[in-house]
Amino acid sequence: MGRAGARPATTARPPRPPAGPPRTPTSGGGRTMPPAEHRGVLAPPGPPGFDEQAAEIPDHLLRSPVWTDEAVAASGIPVVDVPFVTVGGGMGSFVMVDVLRIAGVRPEQVKVLTNLRHPWENYAYLTGVSQLPPNYRIRSDASSMPDNLWGFPSYAARRAFRSRSVTGFLAPLWNVLTENLLTDYWTPLAGEVFEGMRREADRIGYWDSVAHGQARMVRRRAAGGYFTVFTTQGARRQRVIYRSAHVQLAVGYPSIRFLPDMQEFRARHGNAQRFVNAYEPHEHVYEDLKSRPGTVVVRGGGIAASAIIHRLLNDREQHGAQTRIVHLLRNYVSGPHGPSRFMRRRGGKGWAHQGFNWPKASWGGQLKMRLERAGDDERRELWKVMKGSTTPYRKGWQKQLERARRNGSYTAVQGTIARVDRTDSGSVQLHCTDAGGAAQAITADYLVDATGLIGDLRSHRLLHDLVEVSGAPRNVLGRLDVSTGFEITALRSGPGRIFAAGAATEGAYYAPADSLLGLQYAALRIADQLADDGFGKKITSARSVAQWCRFMRGVAP
Repeated sequence: MGRAGARPATTARPPRPPAGPPRTPTSGGGRTMPPAEHRGVLAPPGPPGFDEQAAEIPDHLLRSPVWTDEAVAASGIPVVDVPFVTVGGGMGSFVMVDVLRIAGVRPEQVKVLTNLRHPWENYAYLTGVSQLPPNYRIRSDASSMPDNLWGFPSYAARRAFRSRSVTGFLAPLWNVLTENLLTDYWTPLAGEVFEGMRREADRIGYWDSVAHGQARMVRRRAAGGYFTVFTTQGARRQRVIYRSAHVQLAVGYPSIRFLPDMQEFRARHGNAQRFVNAYEPHEHVYEDLKSRPGTVVVRGGGIAASAIIHRLLNDREQHGAQTRIVHLLRNYVSGPHGPSRFMRRRGGKGWAHQGFNWPKASWGGQLKMRLERAGDDERRELWKVMKGSTTPYRKGWQKQLERARRNGSYTAVQGTIARVDRTDSGSVQLHCTDAGGAAQAITADYLVDATGLIGDLRSHRLLHDLVEVSGAPRNVLGRLDVSTGFEITALRSGPGRIFAAGAATEGAYYAPADSLLGLQYAALRIADQLADDGFGKKITSARSVAQWCRFMRGVAP
């Protein structure tokens, strides 16, 4: 597919993106690893500064959900034509571009609008601050590979063939063959995921499709297609409007969730050091607790809470820290639980255990089919059953927890926080209510909130605008309502389509939409629909085999 419509009165050449982060060779052959400055993100990526010299969007356009070519031309803002735009530039955008390239779409036919330096930047930041750095295992399986659509050879196979010993070769393969029976689920290291994505980005020419800056809003085009308003980055920032036939929104998490008690505490005391969120930088907590005895309360029962507790216990065992951990849980799980014998999770001693974020049947089994067929009420109930904080059951982790229980350094309690105060000594005092309704007080040096990540759509500027001005409908959980093909059908514009993927679609027809494999599934569904419209080719069996061979040789699609 070529241009989205008639040539505008004012046309600008799109700003040339950088060639991508530089690569640093490792000692192991031709593979590459991220340079040191990209292995750990010290601060969250932020929006570019606003250039007051950039052309303003007229008020009548801001209020209108549909724009005409004439009105856009009259605004004086340069227009760039490109068939497909993906907004976000994270994991969702990356796998979308990867699938489109495999489907025969050229790099110049796609534009990635992003404020990220590389597509794993936000993911690396969130996992890093929540104590899952690149050398730690993430919650994914061996074949969920954003850089490898086919999932073969898997992360486990890659590690096996990189090994220089018989034991190192057999261990990951044995783990995969016996996982969840004799061994824990095999999971890749975060750094392995980032390394593979860098290599694939170079192979498919991803960097040539990237425009760095901030996407502000998306509007339907009267003649079909969409306008995406974008502010570029660089020495001279410029406002640009991308005119495209199709748009994909893959903006990631709308925001970090700051619960009311945290907001109230910070408003009253102005202290963000003692009461912290797991997804904001809080390394000072661990450094301080290594230097002196102290108590920390960790709230939450998911993977972030378990990673933080693991870090605290490691500091005790490896650095001699004398930290006492109080684990505060709203729901204390005492054993296997669920609505029926066929929908039960294992659990115990406070934790609910599940190998991955969602039941495996929701990726491609009965739960996936039930969600796709369900009406709103049934779908809402299914989401309620499948959701909830869980963490994987790992034998080494369980042994560490048991040691901490025996020596008194770890205690799990059930309760909810009513209020958090600051004591005269600077500590925090939690006023809690236990399961029976009785009040209790806990005094600690630090409180780490690890209860969740996703905020309301209103917290994201572009998504809020899409709902309030363009009329994008919400689903049963208040996120973007998309079809089984991930299209926001209410915003279809002539032959043009707008799609959404990732966390912003939670509550629609696909539960693991924000998982690595879920993002690839969404990209495949979107690519199939675009191929039906003449943009790209169907990924048939023959094309898939041919493209896999090119992938294995490191040749561009």
